[in-house]
Amino acid sequence: MARRPDLVGLTVLAMLSVRAAHPYELHRFIVDTHKDYVTGLPRSLYHAVEKLAGEDLIVPVETSREGRRPERTVYEITDEGRGELSTRLRALLENPGPDRRTFTAAVSLMGTLPVPDALRALRTRAATVEGLLAGADAHLRAMRESGLPDILMIEVDYERTLNEAELAWVRRVVARLESGELGWSGTVKQELLSQILDEP
Repeated sequence: MARRPDLVGLTVLAMLSVRAAHPYELHRFIVDTHKDYVTGLPRSLYHAVEKLAGEDLIVPVETSREGRRPERTVYEITDEGRGELSTRLRALLENPGPDRRTFTAAVSLMGTLPVPDALRALRTRAATVEGLLAGADAHLRAMRESGLPDILMIEVDYERTLNEAELAWVRRVVARLESGELGWSGTVKQELLSQILDEP
């Protein structure tokens, strides 16, 4: 069985690729920006930070304490972490999987990739989904020709419809990226993340 992608760890890497932060700030950002694919907060977040630090993908850079609050450790991403973020994120963008939540997560973090990388990954996904649609069409045709009633193929039709909608959406995003209507300068603007994290 394929291992499920670590969406919490991926989100931590993505946010730290924009600026250093401590886990409480990351937690606030996840909640405030409705990254609803991140589940099990706050425990999952602290576990992800600990795991990423153990793999040297992020490193502590500062520890501080305000008043009676607990100590807060600020982390930043390493070069290895940036490489891992890019690899994981491109894989989730490129490869359709059974859990559509992973694509939602990848799309929400896509702004941390350079635009050409995101564009290549989405084009790859579009080609793969086109293949899935062709396969579903052939399967449905063969089942109908064998005389099976539609009710026995309804789930294939459902999956085909979801893939068709996804392909249309991906094509629209690719067109927006190609035309320059949608874009970002290498990474999400640091000022935007700072603004969200620094709000009282």
